[in-house]
Amino acid sequence: MSEAVKTYEGWYAYHDFRKIDWNRWKSLSPEKREEVTRELLEVLREFASVEEKGGGSFGQYAVFGHKADLLFIHFRPTLDELNEVKWRFDKTAFADVTSAPTSFISVVELSAYTVPPGTDPLSDPAFRERLQPSMPKAKYVCFYPMDKRRHLSDNWYMLPMEERRKMMKSHGMIGRSYAGRVRQIITGSIGLDDWEWGVSLFADDPLTFKKIVTEMRFDEVSARFGEFGPFYTGARLTEEKLVSLLKEQISG
Repeated sequence: MSEAVKTYEGWYAYHDFRKIDWNRWKSLSPEKREEVTRELLEVLREFASVEEKGGGSFGQYAVFGHKADLLFIHFRPTLDELNEVKWRFDKTAFADVTSAPTSFISVVELSAYTVPPGTDPLSDPAFRERLQPSMPKAKYVCFYPMDKRRHLSDNWYMLPMEERRKMMKSHGMIGRSYAGRVRQIITGSIGLDDWEWGVSLFADDPLTFKKIVTEMRFDEVSARFGEFGPFYTGARLTEEKLVSLLKEQISG
């Protein structure tokens, strides 16, 4: 049996994708839409306030394409708190005009491949910030789930630890070359969801997502061992933009 890698966990993550039923939304009276919008904004402000208290972070995005309309990303110290977030939203009237095409539960993760031996990540401010991150304020987000391949000839989990460590170091160098242009948050989901990891990328230029993912796919870790799920890309949604979006759908 190959040696399992040690992992360090931080905040739990909930990627909540929502699709709006615009026909149901438009069928509401103007007064009801105003009431629903006010309640929604109150709940979203409540979610955002957790960062001021140091108990998590929150981001909201408008998703491009047909897969979803909205994405809410929550970071919290415990899974139970993520459940409370889910129930809080599901009890709103706005939730009644949405559906959840997908979601993703995971936990912010660092591995011993990248953490120096003898380091306690939670005692080191730089590592602690990576395990308990504030949601980046970049204009765009890209999320995708992924696995490591387990084929007979290319089985990541059968490789010796040192071989895996060497390849992950090379892989990490690509990510570091995009420092200042892309913020990457890796969340582990083995035993929590259908995929093994979630990757959340944040950047002010969406073309950077294409560049970094393309370059990484030529690296051996991805070329031989990477299995990727669907990609979701969105734009950061301010409160004003969200209100405008809901009103435009009515006037349109």
